[in-house]
Amino acid sequence: MAEGAPREQRAGLPESRRDRSREREAMQDKLNIAVFVDYDNIEIGVKSTLRREFDVSLALEALKERGDIVAKFAYANWSRQEGATRQMAENAVQMVQRIPSPRGDKNGADINLALDALEMAFTHSHVNAFAIVSGDSDFIPLVNKLKEYGKTVFVVGGKAFTSTILQQNCHEFVSYESLLDGAPARTGKGQSSQKDRERGQGQQRTRPAPLDLALAMPLVERALQVLERRAVQPQLGLLKSTMLQLDSTFSEKAYGASSFSDFIEKLKKADLVNVTGSGGRYLIERKNTQPEKPAPKPEEALPMLRDVLETHRMEMENGALSEELEAWVKAEAPNFDPTAYGFQEFAEFLNYAQDKLLVRIEPDEEKGLLVFLGAEFYPPAPEVVPEPDILPDEEDEVQPIVPGQPSLVDPNPPPPPPLIPLKATRKVARKRAAASSAGGTTERVRRTTTRRKKVQE
Repeated sequence: MAEGAPREQRAGLPESRRDRSREREAMQDKLNIAVFVDYDNIEIGVKSTLRREFDVSLALEALKERGDIVAKFAYANWSRQEGATRQMAENAVQMVQRIPSPRGDKNGADINLALDALEMAFTHSHVNAFAIVSGDSDFIPLVNKLKEYGKTVFVVGGKAFTSTILQQNCHEFVSYESLLDGAPARTGKGQSSQKDRERGQGQQRTRPAPLDLALAMPLVERALQVLERRAVQPQLGLLKSTMLQLDSTFSEKAYGASSFSDFIEKLKKADLVNVTGSGGRYLIERKNTQPEKPAPKPEEALPMLRDVLETHRMEMENGALSEELEAWVKAEAPNFDPTAYGFQEFAEFLNYAQDKLLVRIEPDEEKGLLVFLGAEFYPPAPEVVPEPDILPDEEDEVQPIVPGQPSLVDPNPPPPPPLIPLKATRKVARKRAAASSAGGTTERVRRTTTRRKKVQE
């Protein structure tokens, strides 16, 4: 029987052959993941938002739950990252050296990473999934191109510094905050750990507080409706894949659940969904109850932030720490809670506001997140349009009078005088000149004679 035979036809096969058939199907469905780490970006993002060192093993362990990692590359100027080379070697990550140019090479690692990822997509057909460990929005075209080639794309980054556009355009976004689980922060060499002690280990941030389960219900209900329209039983795995299709940023860990089944159990205990079945074969049904009050949308929080920024515009000109801005927001809007809008922490809300051009964020390893006014507060100068030259109407112009032509003044003019030939005109001119010359000579002779007579007398 052919390998591509449907599962119903394989029911009559011996148990051993059925097992091998299932193994082949599992191998075909398995994801072979190639991991590409933009170390410069992810490192400064984790340091500025979570105040800890980036641990590549956390990202790799999370990706192993989603498939088989077949290649691992990390891009950076490793001469400046001596403390990170050891952990890369411990996790068998191939380090690609980025050689900066004399003028600076800000996007050098981005270009190399994108080219190598596309080359692997063309030359390694067995690689059907790619993981981009970065928060840089410059990788959005790469993500879109890999999706065009039928590849599954994961993005690993922090919710507080990864572009929301990048989060929403991949197949699944894995937040670095959800991978912490209270794990101790990794330190590099002794010098780095000494700096950490000077700054204070108490400043290191762990996983933020979980969100309210009610915030997840619009997505859960929408996914259940999609499965109902497809006439498919809403089981756990299918429900989660549908939810990720609708929102690639969904993570059950953001709601305090250790797994998706734990997430469903929490929804059941909160009486938000109906769950039937046992032994891991749950069927989920939505309740036909409407929420008392719809959850506010993220964009509804922007007007409040805009007012605060306008009030403190002078302080924001040179940049302000995110903690300072958060204190200003609490002072002017005491009831504001970012979790009510789906943000686990204030820095995540600022990251969303940055994509809306309300603020501009620059990460700093020592200070944290520096917040500046966004492009919305500096609109481009209006384009000066030159005024067109207004030409006078033909009616306003003085019309020339042509001899012999009728006009309003003289509708019936006399015919124009005949034209004199050019030769005749020249002869007349010469005669006039000669006469004028002769007349002038006679007058001079007369005047001379008169003077002589007066002298003689």
